[in-house]
Amino acid sequence: MQILDSVAPLVGRYRGFVLDIWGVVHDGQAAFPGVADALARMKGAGARICFLSNAPRRSHVVERQLAAFGIGRTLYDAAMTSGEITWRLLRDRAHPFVQGLGPRALHIGKPDDRSVVEELGISLTDRVEDADWVLNTGPDPDRGVQTVEPYEALLGAALARDLPMLCVNPDRHVVVGGRLIICAGALSERYARLGGRTLEIGKPDPAAYDPVMQLLDLPRGDCVAIGDSPHTDLAGALAAGLDAVWALGGLAAEEGLANADSATLAARAKAEGVSPVAALRGLRW
Repeated sequence: MQILDSVAPLVGRYRGFVLDIWGVVHDGQAAFPGVADALARMKGAGARICFLSNAPRRSHVVERQLAAFGIGRTLYDAAMTSGEITWRLLRDRAHPFVQGLGPRALHIGKPDDRSVVEELGISLTDRVEDADWVLNTGPDPDRGVQTVEPYEALLGAALARDLPMLCVNPDRHVVVGGRLIICAGALSERYARLGGRTLEIGKPDPAAYDPVMQLLDLPRGDCVAIGDSPHTDLAGALAAGLDAVWALGGLAAEEGLANADSATLAARAKAEGVSPVAALRGLRW
């Protein structure tokens, strides 16, 4: 597998970039060194850049966070999140899973994630007995939850009432400031194993890439996706018909792959069932 130290060679090969955010642009606390400069140079070279994140909040919330990290709106063309996609699904009610969802949801998540249901007439509760369904946006990253165990009783109570779960972040884990913590996807996976009904919104579902491609307005063969998770970023991109590049920060770095050689990365990619066109040490020029 080819390993790149700079994103520059990719700019000469592709016109459109679908970039994951957490693990590629920042670590949940600050932008990685060189990212803002790389984005500026990419834009200067004519690249179109769209972020696609499994963040369980609407795009405008994520854009404010990016700005706080020094990633201003001039450095990219658009942002799309699983939270934004979920908001649209709940607004339009076209998907069979959401058509029958009632107006009251048990919210598993932090207050910042409530933007997923803003202006939709959905009320959130922390009481299982008051809920029609479960809105799972994942544990609060600041609490550093590393296992599903603290949520077992809550999931069991929801299952006893046969509440369907809408999972707004399929990621199983994320790295926050060097710590590996669980995400909404880990809770969704556990709920499904218990027998619960779940729908996960976001990568690796190839449908998550449709609004991004509309925003980029480029043929898929001219675009590449860059992400740190084989399970979501790489598998999702390939399923959507895009080339994929494995970013070696975030989850990859947590697994000790940041400085791995080509053979090691190729073997790991094969084990994950993905075939990225290259690996990237970091989003820098």
